[in-house]
Amino acid sequence: MQTIQKDCRTEIVIEKSRFICTLKKVGSETEAQEFIKSIKKEFWDATHNCSAYIINDMQQRSSDDGEPSGTAGVPMLEVLRKKSLTGVAAVVTRYFGGIKLGAGGLVRAYTNSVVHAVEEAGLARRVEMAVFALSAPPGEAGRIMNKLYNQNIFTVNGAQYGERVKILLYMKQEQQAEAEAWLTAALNRPVTLEEVSTEFVEVPV
Repeated sequence: MQTIQKDCRTEIVIEKSRFICTLKKVGSETEAQEFIKSIKKEFWDATHNCSAYIINDMQQRSSDDGEPSGTAGVPMLEVLRKKSLTGVAAVVTRYFGGIKLGAGGLVRAYTNSVVHAVEEAGLARRVEMAVFALSAPPGEAGRIMNKLYNQNIFTVNGAQYGERVKILLYMKQEQQAEAEAWLTAALNRPVTLEEVSTEFVEVPV
């Protein structure tokens, strides 16, 4: 799965018409619809505010917002699909410049507007990562933490302090055995990691 690295706004001018594309990461249809409403409110005086969003394979929508049917929303949605994007909403705001573009010209304009914005936003790949806990006595936590930074198997993600310290480590699930072997050698004692949770992190493409 891919998404954009950052929210962004770009603008292109075609035959005196301004096409302003706003891209945003969204986590649900409700969030996407609220975003679209906010852009329509911001650009209340625009000729059109056309939109498209993909939350996942089942939740995809587009709107031509008054442009001829199929000339705006669907081409915008196709750009998101071709880039394999999820969790992204796009609104292209048009201020009409007085020159009609025709159906083909509109399709190209809305397509290019979203393509340009996606290039500006950058792509990120969503990778499922696991959070594992390494248990350690409080008195040894500092020394162990120092050792953990000298490897590239996992990332240290903080610690939880109690009777024993739980040092939290980020890694792919398939790296658990490799991490345990490295830790066993580095700490000179058998190490078994406890999986705490899994979550998606974004890695630039």
